[in-house]
Amino acid sequence: MNQKKKREGSYLFQVTEEAELLPFLLENMKKNSRNSIKSMLTRGQVSVNGMSITKHNHKLLTGQTVEILPNKAALNESMLTGLTILFEDESIIVIDKEEGLLSMAAKDKNEKTAFSEVSSYVKKQDSRQRVFIVHRLDRDTSGVLLFAKSEKVKMQLQDHWDEVVKERVYTALVEGNVKKDKGTIKSWLKETRTYKVYSNPTDNGGQLAITHYRKIRSNRQYSLLEVNLETGRKNQIRVHMEEIGHPVVGDKKYGSTVNPIKRLGLHASALTIVHPITNEIMKFESEIPASFISKSL
Repeated sequence: MNQKKKREGSYLFQVTEEAELLPFLLENMKKNSRNSIKSMLTRGQVSVNGMSITKHNHKLLTGQTVEILPNKAALNESMLTGLTILFEDESIIVIDKEEGLLSMAAKDKNEKTAFSEVSSYVKKQDSRQRVFIVHRLDRDTSGVLLFAKSEKVKMQLQDHWDEVVKERVYTALVEGNVKKDKGTIKSWLKETRTYKVYSNPTDNGGQLAITHYRKIRSNRQYSLLEVNLETGRKNQIRVHMEEIGHPVVGDKKYGSTVNPIKRLGLHASALTIVHPITNEIMKFESEIPASFISKSL
């Protein structure tokens, strides 16, 4: 049996018989999923006798020491601006995006975006590696964002988005005390030439949009809502919150008159998908911003 102990936040394993690295880790780290262990390897968190190893089939010899270093978020943060990596393997990268960062370039090609930062990150590991954006978050919306590591995986995710995505959960801080504990908003959304999206209760040739919400807490001024998207249309949550008379705070475009947290009160808090290669159901989460919670107490 392999001995395991902690040393300054790391885990140490003693090799008692020859094995390949990935099977060895799977056997000794049964609480971790296969994908999370592969992600540790990719990010250089695994070392053998003090040497960082990323090859899954690296041969381990009896007597060697395998060390699992703490999550190298510090490494990622030093390389990346405005985001942290939640998960990475050979097929996908999932990040936690800060508000104020575009998903991808718009007019200014030199502006840093989530796409440019993740692209730079993977190229430092392999100059041939590319990333592909699968979906987007508004500049002022923070939270979970998914990238593909190949065009094939990107197309697979986008072409089967409704089957791949099991859950998309947002947290919204909205104006006023929402009376209903939960509700569903259904309408058709259409974008004008001025890039504003309008809602219509009947089919006007726009896109059907369905939003489910549940009240987490509220006071006289603000409500904190958990919002579950059945459809993912542009500005859907923002438009629907305005429609029920409780616009997202800081969202001047869609009816908000206050901005107590100095940002848009919208956060992509969870994304649950079927992994495009392994078919494993995976849930990625981002903590609700503290300012959202404090304003709704």
